[in-house]
Amino acid sequence: MTLALETQGLRKSFGGVLVIDDLSISVNRGEALGIVGPNGAGKTTWFNLITGAVRADAGTVAFEGRDITGLPRHERCRVGIGRTFQIPRPFSGMTVFENMLVAATHGRNMSERNSYSRCVEVLEITGLQNKVNVLAGSLTLLDRKRLELARALATDPSLLLLDEIAGGLTQVEVEELIEEIKRLRQTGVTIVWIEHIVQALLAVVDRIVVINFGQKLCEGDPHEVMNSQEVQACYMGGTPA
Repeated sequence: MTLALETQGLRKSFGGVLVIDDLSISVNRGEALGIVGPNGAGKTTWFNLITGAVRADAGTVAFEGRDITGLPRHERCRVGIGRTFQIPRPFSGMTVFENMLVAATHGRNMSERNSYSRCVEVLEITGLQNKVNVLAGSLTLLDRKRLELARALATDPSLLLLDEIAGGLTQVEVEELIEEIKRLRQTGVTIVWIEHIVQALLAVVDRIVVINFGQKLCEGDPHEVMNSQEVQACYMGGTPA
């Protein structure tokens, strides 16, 4: 299979703290990969290294066969890497549609004409078609999460990084979000999803990677990984036999 993303030997320290330690992870094109691990394991830092928000001390990032380790952050977005953040921070004084237009025109450097058509497509995918003219600052948490997803999708990414997008939602809201991400998968986009709500991952992803202390602990079938004694001990608070 063709690789969408490959990180090899990534290392990152902040001060004297080693956060990412020789981390190598590959993602196939069209795959949905789940990322789990304890708080502070280095998951979001790995995303930041992929997107160029921080620079690696060592190692490489390749996207669709191209070494992008030296690319600035905005160029990584424009070649097709989109992401969401744990805490949505939309432009609260702008409407839903205006937020999406900003993302499309600046994030992917699209023309205004192409931006409009892309934003209309994304509204349908994210269930925001009835909130087009609503100010972002007045949205519920679920709709702010949807808008966060919509802004990332407005850049027309081929790789989408989701950082705890289900966090803080009710069970019913999580189920709605799962259905939207399932619909999104049908478009062919590659997804890497960091999430603590494991049932959300199990409903969507093809494979799970567990990160602990900045290293890959294990990977494989989602149910097998989450039921393993090693992961129970590390992530779920269990005790290995």
